[in-house]
Amino acid sequence: MSGGQQQRVMIAIALACKPKLLIADEPTTALDVTIQRQVMELMAKLKESHKMSLLFISHDLGVVGEISDHVVVMRHGEIREKAPVAEIFNAPKDGYTKALLACRPSLTENPARLMVIDDHIAGRAASNEAKAKDPNAPVILEARGLKKSFFFKEGLFGKKEFKAVKDVNFKLRKGYTLGVVGESGSGKTTMGLTLLRLHEPSGGEVLFEGQDLLKMSGNDWQKMRRRIQVVFQNPYASLNPRFTIGQTLVEPMEIHGIGRDTADRMARASALLVKVGLDDSVLNKYPHEFSGGQRQRIAIARCLTLNPEVLVLDEAVSALDVSVQAQVLNLLKDLQDEFGLSYIFISHDLAVVKFISDEVLVMQNGDVVEQAETQSLLAAPKQDYTRRLLGAVPRGYQAQASAAAA
Repeated sequence: MSGGQQQRVMIAIALACKPKLLIADEPTTALDVTIQRQVMELMAKLKESHKMSLLFISHDLGVVGEISDHVVVMRHGEIREKAPVAEIFNAPKDGYTKALLACRPSLTENPARLMVIDDHIAGRAASNEAKAKDPNAPVILEARGLKKSFFFKEGLFGKKEFKAVKDVNFKLRKGYTLGVVGESGSGKTTMGLTLLRLHEPSGGEVLFEGQDLLKMSGNDWQKMRRRIQVVFQNPYASLNPRFTIGQTLVEPMEIHGIGRDTADRMARASALLVKVGLDDSVLNKYPHEFSGGQRQRIAIARCLTLNPEVLVLDEAVSALDVSVQAQVLNLLKDLQDEFGLSYIFISHDLAVVKFISDEVLVMQNGDVVEQAETQSLLAAPKQDYTRRLLGAVPRGYQAQASAAAA
């Protein structure tokens, strides 16, 4: 079942005993905007029909702004502010509440960097100076007619084909970001994994500086793998729990022969940790000793050990709260400016995609239904499907934008 279907089952289980109070703890965090919309409407309908109260816990301010009547803002175990939802979003009083509203990407504004919690509370402004991108930058990665099918057994001897990715075409320039959006099951993650050959493609070409990655083998493919890396969605699962952070960062360098010796590799690992906002005191710690945002920074540092030129980021910030999300997004922009990295940024969050992407590719049922420069696509989408995705964005984000501007 899809994530939305699984969440509906959990709601049904919770309602089986006809409760007077339903506690919903981050029930829509990992869902795409259309499924999120369906789950929110379902919960609102059940709340009315069952005469039930709802305690809705979330870091997603847009969802909170739409579903709630009253909001309580907490930090470090303390209540910082509580008020009716309209007052919280339109006239927040506490500095932390204002910071939460300001650090979330907006569909209506275009800052070069997002405000982070501590900066906003201290009264420091986010930098709005972005490094200009080269309009003549060369194409570093190109997909031509990329396809991926899965086959399932049907009957005794037959098999059924499921086309997860169908004829995907795009070009990614050096130093640019291509955002990929779509509902659950649209094929966006499968497309990203197929680019990396973590799924073997069923057809098409993937050209990296003119060389077809899909035809490479042996040493040629091994050398190319270090140039295109991936950051997965779940930082809790993507790091080996038995490795220290030092081992996690040194291992890929050993495999690809980077660095003179272990001491040289550890020095490089330390420098990269500083680059992503940590320090070398964490080298001997294990992943369970870190927060989600810190783990995602470590996962990014692990990719950087190989000096990649392209990063595929698969829902890399969707599981993070808005304050940590802002830090990681700013970090990704800083690293892109410094190293000239190119990103394929896969996400269901349109506000995040708008903030970080130069171009957006919209997928539905394995097909690319629309592709254009970010600002123009989101301002005037041509396809009904794209308009439906935008229409499903929680209306609370508009209140956020107003409050942040104020």
